[in-house]
Amino acid sequence: MKHICLNLKRFDVPVSLGGVNRIAPAADWGAYIVERTEEALRSYDSGKVEFTMYFPEAHILGAASAKTGDSPIRIGCQGVYRENTAPGGNFGAFTTNRPASAAKALGCESVIIGHCEERRDKLGIMELGGAADAEAVNRILNSEIRAAAGEGMDVLYCIGETEEEQPRWKEVLGQQLTIGLEGVDKSRAVIAYEPVWAIGPGKTPPGKDYIEKIAGYIKEVTGGMDVIYGGGLKQDNAGMLASIPEIDGGLIALTRFSGEIGFYPDEYLEIIHIYMENSGQ
Repeated sequence: MKHICLNLKRFDVPVSLGGVNRIAPAADWGAYIVERTEEALRSYDSGKVEFTMYFPEAHILGAASAKTGDSPIRIGCQGVYRENTAPGGNFGAFTTNRPASAAKALGCESVIIGHCEERRDKLGIMELGGAADAEAVNRILNSEIRAAAGEGMDVLYCIGETEEEQPRWKEVLGQQLTIGLEGVDKSRAVIAYEPVWAIGPGKTPPGKDYIEKIAGYIKEVTGGMDVIYGGGLKQDNAGMLASIPEIDGGLIALTRFSGEIGFYPDEYLEIIHIYMENSGQ
C-alpha cells in the first residue's frame, strides 16, 4: 500500500497576516481543499494507495463535511493529547489539549505524531526547566500514539535525526522507534522519516542511497512497517522517491517554494501524479 500524506501545518493563515494562504478565505479553507482534490483522487485504486490530509483543528469539520460518499480522502489531525477521556474517568478536563476521543468525534481517522516541529516544541519546553530529554519526548509521543490507537485512529509516526545527531543516527532513530512504538499495534501505524538535518533553506536534501539506507534500517527494526519519506514529497523528487522499493509514499507540505509560496491543490495533484506514475501505479 502506498501512503500519500498531506501536512497542512498552518497554511490557512492569510498572506495579510504573515501566512501563505492565497487560495480561500480562512473559514472555507478546509472545505476548499477537499472539494478541489477529491474527484481527481478517485482515479487512483484505493486498494493500492491512500490519501490522508492532516488539518489544523479549526478546519477538520469543514473538510469532513465537504467529503462526498466513498471519498478517497482520509481526514487527520495534527496531534492528540497523551491522556484521553474514558467512561467513568476523565470526562474532558483538558483545557487547550485535544484528546483522541475529540479528534475521532470530529471525523478524524488518522493523526500525525512526532513531527520534528512537535519534537522541537516539547524539547524547548523542557529546556526552559533545564531538563531537556529526548528519551522523555519519545515516551510522551508513545502515550499519544497509544491514546490515538485506543480510539481506533491510525498514526503517522515521524522520526528523524538533527544535524547534531546525524553521526549517531542509528542510535537516535532506534530509540525513537523502540520507545515510541512500545506496546503499539504496528498495523495501525506508518513511519515517516524526516531528515531534520536537511530541512530548511540552503540545506542539501539526502540522496537516494541515504534514503534507501534509512528506510531499510527502519523496516529491519520494526519488522517491515511501511515507511514514507517525510522530508517533503515534491515535484522535483517525486520520481526519485517512487523508484525506491523501501519507500511506501511521501509527506507533502508546501507545493510551491518560490514566488507566491504556499500550498496549491492543483500542484498537490501534480505531485501525486508524478509519484504514482513513476511507482507503476
